[in-house]
Amino acid sequence: MTTARDIMHPGAQCIGEDETLFKAAQMMRDLDVGSLPICGQDDRLHGIITDRDIVLRCCAEGRDPAQVKAGELAQGAPHWIDARSEVDQVLTLMEEHKIRRIPVISDHRLVGMISQADLAQHIGDDQLAHFVETICAGK
Repeated sequence: MTTARDIMHPGAQCIGEDETLFKAAQMMRDLDVGSLPICGQDDRLHGIITDRDIVLRCCAEGRDPAQVKAGELAQGAPHWIDARSEVDQVLTLMEEHKIRRIPVISDHRLVGMISQADLAQHIGDDQLAHFVETICAGK
Protein backbone atom coordinates (compact mmCIF):
# COMPACT_ATOMS: atom_id res chain seq x y z
CA MET A 1 0.00 0.00 0.00
CA THR A 2 1.45 3.35 -1.06
CA THR A 3 0.56 6.23 1.23
CA ALA A 4 0.56 10.00 1.03
CA ARG A 5 3.75 10.01 3.11
CA ASP A 6 5.42 7.79 0.50
CA ILE A 7 4.78 10.19 -2.38
CA MET A 8 4.84 13.59 -0.69
CA HIS A 9 7.59 16.15 -0.93
CA PRO A 10 8.76 16.33 2.70
CA GLY A 11 9.82 19.42 4.57
CA ALA A 12 7.18 21.84 3.35
CA GLN A 13 7.64 25.29 4.81
CA CYS A 14 4.80 27.52 5.93
CA ILE A 15 4.34 31.22 5.54
CA GLY A 16 2.97 32.73 8.72
CA GLU A 17 -0.50 34.21 8.40
CA ASP A 18 0.90 37.57 9.58
CA GLU A 19 3.74 37.59 7.02
CA THR A 20 3.38 39.72 3.90
CA LEU A 21 2.77 38.52 0.37
CA PHE A 22 6.14 40.07 -0.50
CA LYS A 23 7.76 37.63 1.97
CA ALA A 24 5.67 34.78 0.54
CA ALA A 25 6.87 35.59 -2.98
CA GLN A 26 10.48 35.64 -1.81
CA MET A 27 10.04 32.28 -0.08
CA MET A 28 8.47 30.78 -3.21
CA ARG A 29 11.40 32.03 -5.26
CA ASP A 30 14.00 30.73 -2.81
CA LEU A 31 12.29 27.35 -2.38
CA ASP A 32 11.46 27.07 -6.11
CA VAL A 33 7.78 26.35 -5.39
CA GLY A 34 4.52 27.80 -6.64
CA SER A 35 2.59 27.59 -3.39
CA LEU A 36 3.03 27.77 0.36
CA PRO A 37 0.88 26.54 3.20
CA ILE A 38 -0.31 29.35 5.46
CA CYS A 39 0.16 28.53 9.13
CA GLY A 40 -1.23 30.40 12.10
CA GLN A 41 0.41 31.27 15.37
CA ASP A 42 -1.03 27.98 16.63
CA ASP A 43 1.28 26.22 14.10
CA ARG A 44 -1.79 24.81 12.35
CA LEU A 45 -2.69 24.92 8.68
CA HIS A 46 -4.94 27.88 7.86
CA GLY A 47 -4.77 27.82 4.08
CA ILE A 48 -2.58 27.77 1.01
CA ILE A 49 -1.33 30.65 -1.07
CA THR A 50 -0.13 30.34 -4.65
CA ASP A 51 1.94 32.58 -6.86
CA ARG A 52 -1.23 33.04 -8.91
CA ASP A 53 -3.10 34.26 -5.80
CA ILE A 54 -0.44 36.90 -5.21
CA VAL A 55 -0.67 38.14 -8.79
CA LEU A 56 -4.46 38.04 -9.24
CA ARG A 57 -5.75 38.81 -5.76
CA CYS A 58 -3.16 41.38 -4.77
CA CYS A 59 -1.10 42.91 -7.58
CA ALA A 60 -3.85 42.94 -10.23
CA GLU A 61 -6.15 44.65 -7.74
CA GLY A 62 -3.59 47.40 -7.18
CA ARG A 63 -2.75 46.30 -3.66
CA ASP A 64 0.78 46.41 -2.23
CA PRO A 65 2.22 42.92 -1.58
CA ALA A 66 4.46 44.44 1.09
CA GLN A 67 1.31 45.45 3.02
CA VAL A 68 -1.09 42.53 2.42
CA LYS A 69 -0.82 39.64 4.88
CA ALA A 70 -0.85 36.01 3.72
CA GLY A 71 -3.74 35.26 6.06
CA GLU A 72 -5.92 37.75 4.17
CA LEU A 73 -5.89 35.42 1.16
CA ALA A 74 -6.69 32.25 3.10
CA GLN A 75 -10.28 31.39 2.19
CA GLY A 76 -12.42 28.75 3.83
CA ALA A 77 -11.15 25.54 5.37
CA PRO A 78 -8.07 24.21 3.60
CA HIS A 79 -8.13 20.73 2.12
CA TRP A 80 -5.48 18.35 3.43
CA ILE A 81 -4.72 14.64 3.56
CA ASP A 82 -3.50 12.46 6.41
CA ALA A 83 0.00 11.05 5.87
CA ARG A 84 -1.37 7.49 6.29
CA SER A 85 -3.98 7.86 3.54
CA GLU A 86 -3.62 5.69 0.47
CA VAL A 87 -2.75 7.23 -2.88
CA ASP A 88 -6.24 6.51 -4.22
CA GLN A 89 -7.66 8.66 -1.41
CA VAL A 90 -5.22 11.45 -2.31
CA LEU A 91 -6.32 11.34 -5.95
CA THR A 92 -10.01 11.25 -5.04
CA LEU A 93 -9.75 14.27 -2.74
CA MET A 94 -7.68 16.30 -5.20
CA GLU A 95 -10.00 15.43 -8.10
CA GLU A 96 -13.15 16.11 -6.08
CA HIS A 97 -11.97 19.61 -5.17
CA LYS A 98 -10.01 20.21 -8.39
CA ILE A 99 -6.82 21.07 -6.56
CA ARG A 100 -3.27 20.68 -7.87
CA ARG A 101 -1.45 20.55 -4.52
CA ILE A 102 -2.41 19.23 -1.13
CA PRO A 103 -0.77 19.51 2.29
CA VAL A 104 0.03 16.28 4.12
CA ILE A 105 -0.69 16.27 7.86
CA SER A 106 0.51 13.90 10.58
CA ASP A 107 -0.34 14.34 14.26
CA HIS A 108 -1.95 17.71 13.47
CA ARG A 109 1.27 19.06 11.93
CA LEU A 110 2.28 19.76 8.35
CA VAL A 111 4.83 17.15 7.20
CA GLY A 112 4.84 17.66 3.44
CA MET A 113 3.02 18.56 0.24
CA ILE A 114 1.84 16.52 -2.71
CA SER A 115 1.83 18.21 -6.11
CA GLN A 116 1.06 17.07 -9.63
CA ALA A 117 4.79 16.45 -10.11
CA ASP A 118 4.84 14.12 -7.09
CA LEU A 119 1.87 12.21 -8.49
CA ALA A 120 3.50 11.94 -11.92
CA GLN A 121 6.45 10.13 -10.34
CA HIS A 122 4.35 7.63 -8.40
CA ILE A 123 1.19 6.72 -10.30
CA GLY A 124 0.54 5.07 -13.63
CA ASP A 125 0.10 6.97 -16.87
CA ASP A 126 -3.64 6.16 -17.08
CA GLN A 127 -4.27 7.37 -13.53
CA LEU A 128 -2.24 10.51 -14.17
CA ALA A 129 -4.08 11.26 -17.41
CA HIS A 130 -7.44 10.87 -15.64
CA PHE A 131 -6.28 13.11 -12.80
CA VAL A 132 -5.08 15.90 -15.10
CA GLU A 133 -8.23 15.69 -17.22
CA THR A 134 -10.42 15.87 -14.11
CA ILE A 135 -8.76 18.83 -12.41
CA CYS A 136 -8.33 20.78 -15.63
CA ALA A 137 -11.99 20.38 -16.63
CA GLY A 138 -14.06 23.54 -16.22
CA LYS A 139 -15.07 24.30 -12.66
